[in-house]
Amino acid sequence: MSQDTELAVLTQWQRQGYLRLLDLEFARLVADHARNQHGLPTLAALVSHQLSAGNVCLPLAYLKESSHWPAELVAPLSALGEKVWQPDGVVLSDGSQPSLLVLDEGRVYLYRYWHYEVEVSKAILQRAQPLACDMGLLQKGLGELFPAGDETPDWQKVAAGLSLQHAFTVISGGPGTGKTTTVTKILALYIQQQLAAGLSPQIRLAAPTGKAAARLSDSIARAKNALHLSEQVRALIPEDASTLHRLLGVQQGTIEFKHNRHNPLALDLLLVDEASMIDLPMMYRLLQAMPPQGRLILLGDRDQLASVEAGSVLGDICAWPQTLAYSSAQTDLLNRLCRLEPGSALQADEKNNVLIRDCLSLLWKSYRFSAGSGIGRLAQAVNLGDLEGVLELISDPPEDLTLATLGEQQLSQLLERVIEFHVHLLSDDLSTGPEVFLDRLEQLQVLCALREGPLGVSGLNQRIREGLVSRGVIRGDHLWYRGRPVMITRNDARLGLYNGDIGVVWPDAEGNSKVWFPQAQGLTGFLPSRLPEHETVYAMTVHKSQGSEFDHVVLVIPAEAPDILTRELLYTGITRAKKQLSLIANRVSLERATSQPVLRWGGLADRLWNQAE
Repeated sequence: MSQDTELAVLTQWQRQGYLRLLDLEFARLVADHARNQHGLPTLAALVSHQLSAGNVCLPLAYLKESSHWPAELVAPLSALGEKVWQPDGVVLSDGSQPSLLVLDEGRVYLYRYWHYEVEVSKAILQRAQPLACDMGLLQKGLGELFPAGDETPDWQKVAAGLSLQHAFTVISGGPGTGKTTTVTKILALYIQQQLAAGLSPQIRLAAPTGKAAARLSDSIARAKNALHLSEQVRALIPEDASTLHRLLGVQQGTIEFKHNRHNPLALDLLLVDEASMIDLPMMYRLLQAMPPQGRLILLGDRDQLASVEAGSVLGDICAWPQTLAYSSAQTDLLNRLCRLEPGSALQADEKNNVLIRDCLSLLWKSYRFSAGSGIGRLAQAVNLGDLEGVLELISDPPEDLTLATLGEQQLSQLLERVIEFHVHLLSDDLSTGPEVFLDRLEQLQVLCALREGPLGVSGLNQRIREGLVSRGVIRGDHLWYRGRPVMITRNDARLGLYNGDIGVVWPDAEGNSKVWFPQAQGLTGFLPSRLPEHETVYAMTVHKSQGSEFDHVVLVIPAEAPDILTRELLYTGITRAKKQLSLIANRVSLERATSQPVLRWGGLADRLWNQAE
C-alpha cells in the first residue's frame, strides 16, 4: 500500500469518527518525513488517538486485536510487525534522541509522553531511597499520637512510621479510612523532628482541583485541632491548600509553569491529596518543581477513577500485589517502631526486591462505614469484582442503599425528590448567605456516567431546571438566579478558578448577582461576565465529583456506553455518598461495570516495579 493510499484510508476513517482530525494531521506530518516506511503514518494516527482515551502509549501487541478499530485500518500494521520499522532519529527512535515517535519495549509513544514517563519513574525512584531520621524521637511520637486501638496492626501508625523514612511516600485508602487524620499526625511528627534539629520546616498543601483543595484545608484544620500538640507544632501545620496549578504558577499561553527544575518550589514537604486525579504530564511537572531536599507525600485512593487526561499515575505507583509486603530491613524497622507483637507483626517479602514498595502504605479499615453499611459493602464488592456480592446487595438492600431500575417512572420519582430538595433550598431567605448555601448543596448530588443524552449531565440538568421553573422558584428566562450552582470547565489562572471548581450565584451587598467560589483567601465573588467556561451543575459526571463527598448521592448508570461503564467509575460514584446512595441502574449495566476494570496503556508501572534495589 502506497503512503497516498494509506493517508486516503486514514482520511476515510477520520470522517467516520474512528480518528480525530488531530490524529490525521499528525499522520500526515509523519508521512512527510517517512516516505519509505509504510505503515508508520497509520501507527502515528493510532498512537495520537490513544491520548484521547487516556492512554500514554500503544502496545504493538494490541494491534492484533482489531475489534476496537476497523480491521482494514490495523491489518496492514499487524502484518508488518515492529522489526519492519527502522529508527531514523527523526520519525522513530528508541528515545535516545528526540523524534516524533518512540518505540520502547514493544510500546509506541509520542516522544513527549515517553519523556514524561521516563523522568517520572526516575524522580520517584531517586526519592524512594530511605532517609536517616531520629528513630528514638519517631518511636516516642508514634506512641503518643497513635494510642493502642483494636486494629492490629494499626495501619495508620504503619503509614506514619513509613512516611518519615522516605522523601517520597504514598498513602492509599478508601473513603473513611482516616487518610487526612493520619497525614496530619505525620506532619506533626515531621515538625517535631525538624524542631529537634533546630529547623523550622516549610510545608505546603495542594490538590488537583479547587474543591479538593478546600476540603483538604478544612480536614487538616479540624484534624490538627483535635490532636494534643504543642502550640509551636500546631502553628507549623498549615491549613491553606492550593490547587496544583496555583502552586506551580500558571503562565498564560503556555503549558509550562513558573516553578520547574530551574526554579523549584520553596518548601521542605509537600502534601498532595486526591492523587488519583493527577495525570502523567502534571506529575512530571510537579516532580520537576520539587527541590532536591523536598519531601513529597501523595494521598489518594488507588481504586478510584484515573485522571481525565493521559496516564494512571497513582494506580501505576500502587501496582503492588493484593497484599503488600515490605523488604526485610523495612519490615524489621516498622515492627520495632510501631511496637508490633509477633501476632500482629508485619511479614517481609524475601522474593520481591523492589525499591518502590517500601514507600507505599495502604489503609484498610473504614471508620465511616459500619460492617452493616450497604454503601461500604457495595463499594467493597465492586472493588473486588465480586459480582455475586453486588447482586446479593441490590436484591435485598440495607437502609442506606436504594435501587431503582432504569425506567422513566423510577427516574421521574427520584428526580422529583431532587427537585423538591432544590425547591426547599431556593425558598430559604437571603440571610443564609452563599457559604451556607454551598454547604447545603453537599446534602444531595446527582452523578452521571455520561455527559450527553437523556441520562447524562446535559439531559438531567435540563429536566431539573425545568422542574424548578414549573414550581415557580426560578424564571425560565433568567440565567443568573440566586442559588444556581455553577461548575467551572476551563482553567483561568488569573482569576484562580480551575476546572471542577463549584460556586453558587448569590447577590452581593449592593444586590448585584455574583458567583461565589471557595478560595484559599476565603469565599470570593465574581461577576458572571468574568467567568471562564462553565455550566449548571445540578448533575455532574462521576469524574467531576472526585475530591467531593455528599450526604446523599443519586447515581445514574445507563445501559448503553459499554466502554465508559467500568469498575472504577462505579466504585468512585458509590464512594461519593456518605449517608445514602440511590442507584439508578439495571442488572446488565451493573454486571458490565463490575466486571470491567479500567485498562490504561503505559509503561510507568513496569519502570517502577521491575527495578531491583
